[in-house]
Amino acid sequence: QLVESGGGLVQPGGSLRLSCEASAGNFDQYTIGWFRQAPGKEREGISCISADGGDIFSRDSMKGRFTISRDNAKKTAYLQLNNLEPDDTAVYYCAAPEIQYFVSDRLVAYEYKYWGQGTQVTVSS
Repeated sequence: QLVESGGGLVQPGGSLRLSCEASAGNFDQYTIGWFRQAPGKEREGISCISADGGDIFSRDSMKGRFTISRDNAKKTAYLQLNNLEPDDTAVYYCAAPEIQYFVSDRLVAYEYKYWGQGTQVTVSS
């Protein structure tokens, strides 16, 4: 089970750090991906990090503002959100694929089986 936290209301230009904690399973054997979904829009891949943290893939439009990381000892992955804009308003999800050590640079939702419940990020003045 994956549980996201850290969302909230932030002003434009602000920052948040989202967390994704695994409550069970071998967290250090799974890629973790971050996605977001705004109202009326499709779920969009942001970034993913391989099981050992050695491979990171990120959507080009978000590079430089969003940074993924993980701490396997804490069974937690993170997504640092900087310089937030109103268009970043969405529910943010973390996810893991079904297969251990599977990693892909495509950042597509159908490659992930296990999902958290999401955390709301609202960027507004």
